Amino acid sequence: MKYVEEFRDPVLARNVAAAIAREVRADRSYHLMEFCGGHTHAISRYGIPDLLPGNVRMIHGPGCPVCVLPVGRIDDAIALARRPEVTLCTYGDVMRVPGSGRLSLLKAKAQGADVRMVVTADAAVRIAAENPDRQVVFLAIGFETTTPPTALAVRAAAAQGLTNFSVFCNHVLTPSAIQGILAGADEGLSLDGFVGPAHVSVVIGSEAYAPAAAEHGKPVVISGFEPLDVLQSILMLVRQINDGRAEVENQFTRAVTADGNRKAQALVLEIFETRQSFEWRGLGSIPHSGLKLRDAYAAFDAERRFPIAGARVADHKGCDCGAILRGVKRPVDCKLFDTVCTPENPMGSCMVSAEGACAAHYTYGRFRDA
Repeated sequence: MKYVEEFRDPVLARNVAAAIAREVRADRSYHLMEFCGGHTHAISRYGIPDLLPGNVRMIHGPGCPVCVLPVGRIDDAIALARRPEVTLCTYGDVMRVPGSGRLSLLKAKAQGADVRMVVTADAAVRIAAENPDRQVVFLAIGFETTTPPTALAVRAAAAQGLTNFSVFCNHVLTPSAIQGILAGADEGLSLDGFVGPAHVSVVIGSEAYAPAAAEHGKPVVISGFEPLDVLQSILMLVRQINDGRAEVENQFTRAVTADGNRKAQALVLEIFETRQSFEWRGLGSIPHSGLKLRDAYAAFDAERRFPIAGARVADHKGCDCGAILRGVKRPVDCKLFDTVCTPENPMGSCMVSAEGACAAHYTYGRFRDA
């Protein structure tokens, strides 16, 4: 625990919080968006907002991959799972995300669909190899962190000559989403800087955010997940804002480099290419923000193997997940929060994953609200 406990030292945390309080200017506000769902969870769990001055506000971003998957793609996955010849494999949280009519993959499984939870992408490849009479579809989601394992799974399936394995790809790109947020921030949302994601940055490197910072004049600080990491990153952002700088800084130097993991990047580039646009829940279609399989691996593309509707479907009318993912609203602003919408009975995706803003606030923040 040595290398965890030192980043949770309460004395050091109070000292960093005091430094933030000394350096914020009384004549302005600081609106900082944490993009990563892991940061959202940590901020709620450790009560970071309680340590900050009143004019420093943390805004939840769309950094939960389960949360940003739109209803239409969930409906497409359910339709795939209901095909009699298909076994659909995916990660656990995805199975609970409500689609149209509040039907989820978990409920489709209860109705007889062959839906299986896997922990790794290669587990889906093993299921395909063990069941040659079934069409095994891996519902792939996530940011750049989980994309390399999917690429390895496709490569493994190709090496084994599997003709019954395919990927329904929903991998999305973080820098493009940041660009989309900044380009579309027209609902009274004021952003002064970003707490950049950690795991994603291990793969793509800190320099991947330089174009967004330069184009929009907003600083980005890559942060680790521990409370002292987050507090130090906030202090670094405050200093940049005070100085009028808009640079990419790396607080998480123990894991993130400027260039990232070149081997993982090359693997992803071999298997995937960028879509012209991709729909995000709450953010709409963002140019060049999603991935699809290259033509060389078309045989493993579920969207080419099966008829998939690809329809755009609106969120539940009473659910404010879209606005929460854009940072326009907070979880408590949604009238369904902690009433009919709970982690046991989620009405929207933000309440499903532990990294979702609503689930994190339900677990930790609602007690402080009371």
